[in-house]
Amino acid sequence: MKLLMVFALLFSTTTFASEIDIVDVVLTNNSGSWRADVTLKHADTGWKHYADGWRLVDEQGNVLANRILYHPHVNEQPFTRSLSGFDIPKDKKIIFVEAHDFERGWSKKRVKIDMSQNSGAHYKIHQ
Repeated sequence: MKLLMVFALLFSTTTFASEIDIVDVVLTNNSGSWRADVTLKHADTGWKHYADGWRLVDEQGNVLANRILYHPHVNEQPFTRSLSGFDIPKDKKIIFVEAHDFERGWSKKRVKIDMSQNSGAHYKIHQ
């Protein structure tokens, strides 16, 4: 019985503590300046627990672009937010999109983008 209660507690904790899902990323090149449209899904509950940002980083973890989200999206899931006017250097072959949770920090889940491919798992690139 105690073991069953432990499993029930662990399951309910992991279900409640869901990470941010990066549903989709669209990168658009506008004559060398980039735009990113990032769609996130998160169990926002209000001002104390919500998805509060996303960023693009290179393989070394250098930040290429950073989008801060200033309010919860409790009744708007999934949701898309954009950022324009940043540079992705031509020598960057792989970049990642990471999402941030106000309560838990940066999610372990991220989207890997191969800049030599027009599309992949959860992303599209428009050159």
